[in-house]
Amino acid sequence: MTNPTLPTAVPSDLSLDPVAARGRLVRRLVLLGIGVLAALVLPLVIYPPVASDILAWALFALSVDLLLGFTGLLSFGHAAFWGGSAYVTGIIAIRLGVPFPVAILGGMIFAMAIAVPIGYLSVRRSGIYFAMVTLAFAQMIYFVANQWLDVTGGENGLQGVPVSFFGISAVETDSFTFYYAALVLIVIGMVAGWRIVHSPFGRVLTAIRDNSARARALGYDVERYKLIAFVLSAGLAGLAGGVFTISHGFVSLQEVDWPTSGKVVLMTVIGGIGTLWGGAIGAAVIVLLEDQLSSSGFEGTGIITGAIFIIVVLLFRRGIWGTAQNGFDRIRRALAVRAQRKRNGDSAVATRIDDGS
Repeated sequence: MTNPTLPTAVPSDLSLDPVAARGRLVRRLVLLGIGVLAALVLPLVIYPPVASDILAWALFALSVDLLLGFTGLLSFGHAAFWGGSAYVTGIIAIRLGVPFPVAILGGMIFAMAIAVPIGYLSVRRSGIYFAMVTLAFAQMIYFVANQWLDVTGGENGLQGVPVSFFGISAVETDSFTFYYAALVLIVIGMVAGWRIVHSPFGRVLTAIRDNSARARALGYDVERYKLIAFVLSAGLAGLAGGVFTISHGFVSLQEVDWPTSGKVVLMTVIGGIGTLWGGAIGAAVIVLLEDQLSSSGFEGTGIITGAIFIIVVLLFRRGIWGTAQNGFDRIRRALAVRAQRKRNGDSAVATRIDDGS
């Protein structure tokens, strides 16, 4: 049996004319440059540990968007992978004393390992049923972390997670320098997410999101693709959770609790579902807001973040980044139409001159 072709509803850059493709490439490079510049100057503008939190949560939101925005699966259990990796990263760092990238890699592998059975049992459901199943599994991880006192520390969590980085004291003792070491890992995760979405595999995921029955009719094993996407998403979430653990130097039960899953979904929606990079904006908004409110002594941060969520849902249906992107596309199309009309008008005038009219 030959490999089925991709659904025609899935866009491909190859179908664009050279001018449009060049314009899209230029826009991507400009946005990439802006993103890299923002990441580089972030710890110069705000407190470096807060900047590190934004990095970790941004990658966490990207991992959720990989499922929600590009596969159509809403997970309320991603705290299991973020928090599970956080615990394993902390345990490896404390007991083995290895450099923190190695500890984070171990946590990431653990997150992907537990995602296999969870995903296998979850992807056969859809909609609210999928969300509830993932939530149930996440609460099981929370129960294990709470009860396994000898390993996880229970309610006390893991304290004193060391920052070891090949003997480079500047990274190990200075939060500003640590930020840039962690940035390398986060960028690797984000590039991996971008590559997944813009690969043939990612286009199949989009087709499954839009019409899973059609994708199945074309010969794709929908459940297998969903499972792979689930495991890859868990791996990115695990990478983010590991960075968060090393940055803070401790792990608490909060990392595997269900509000953490809800918080990252909130970030994804605020930034823009299906935009991939909108989660970074949502993460920056929520993390900075929580930091400012907690610094001022305000205890009702949930009221403010909930109000922002309602406003975004009502006024910016595509999220902050999605709405901005849609507005830019409308302006670009309007300018293209105006330019085309002007060219048509000039051609008509030239024709009348040639005819002597």
